[in-house]
Amino acid sequence: MVYDVVVVGGGPSGATAATDLAQSGHSVALIDRAGRIKPCGGAIPPRLIRDFDIPDDQLVAKITTARMISPTGRRVDIPIENGFVGMVDREHFDEFLRVRAAEAGADRMTGTYTGITRDKDGTHVHYRDKESGEERVLTTRMVIGADGARSNVARTEVKNGDKIPYVMAYHEIIESPGPRGDYHPDRCDVIYDGRISPDFYGWVFPHGKSASVGMGTFHRDVDLKKATADLRVASGLDDCPTIRREGAPIPLRPLDDWDNGRDVVLAGDAAGVVAPSSGEGIYYAMMGGRVAAIAAAAKLQSGMIKDLKLARKLFMREHKNVFKILGAMQDAYYKSDERRERFVSLCHDVDVQRLTFEAYMNKELVKARPLAHLKIGVKNLAHLTGVVAPTYA
Repeated sequence: MVYDVVVVGGGPSGATAATDLAQSGHSVALIDRAGRIKPCGGAIPPRLIRDFDIPDDQLVAKITTARMISPTGRRVDIPIENGFVGMVDREHFDEFLRVRAAEAGADRMTGTYTGITRDKDGTHVHYRDKESGEERVLTTRMVIGADGARSNVARTEVKNGDKIPYVMAYHEIIESPGPRGDYHPDRCDVIYDGRISPDFYGWVFPHGKSASVGMGTFHRDVDLKKATADLRVASGLDDCPTIRREGAPIPLRPLDDWDNGRDVVLAGDAAGVVAPSSGEGIYYAMMGGRVAAIAAAAKLQSGMIKDLKLARKLFMREHKNVFKILGAMQDAYYKSDERRERFVSLCHDVDVQRLTFEAYMNKELVKARPLAHLKIGVKNLAHLTGVVAPTYA
């Protein structure tokens, strides 16, 4: 059999691409190595729930407040007006997406991708079957590489695919104690503290009966497990039983090229689509899978190589400005604890809170409040230059 598309990687990006292609009548194979769970806070915005038809039973919690915590312990609670942030557990959410792809018609394979070869008969994707350990080969017209940060498909098939910068993330899933001390199961805590992460942040995100406690950093000399243990102590969660531990790289910026100019297009973390500053990836991964599917389908229909460029073009058309602003914010505020203190102080502003969460919930910059944008710009400049001292509480 010759598949229209073989998708390598069954996370949110790959599973979404496989589902979309199968639903549009293409023959699809989805290769995923079972047993790997990505470290992830698990937050998904209402737009993702709406755009990708996520049933309510996949949500393990609904968050109505976000708390920002500064290096000095300042706490700023931001209410999520007119909605909520859904929380998913990647162990079950990713499997739900893979099952949905199979139900749509994708052939699901379990194994480890080992490479791509080409000959007169077509493009051949090689993988090692998990059950038998045997090398197997799928022949296809197109390949979507959705095999995560440090993608093997990107490394061997796409220009500079092995040069993507990333932070290392680590978290522990623990049994949730319910409301206790500073912890509350309806609130996400984001900790900006150099003692936890010198250049990113730590988090405590409720998952219903469990919670994700973790952090990320670009610095290779940071002990991620110790930093997470310290965060658990600081949050009063050190005595909660640990369910599992996970670590993985998170890309810092989108790659310049998402295709090889022939028969491969990248999606999700493999293409580097994780939001700067927040590290949010699930929505952008699924959208990356969707635009990769559009590009693959267009190329299959037209036979034109240029259609592979649609994936990056469509994604960046909608999200480039958000990524640019979030990247600038990370560069401005994550360099030191003094800057982080000012950032959390800025988050106390009501205009900042409203525009931030409206943009997060809808995944676009809010254009309806020009005066608020102007006020935020002035306040942001004042905080960065030190004209305004951070407020401590």
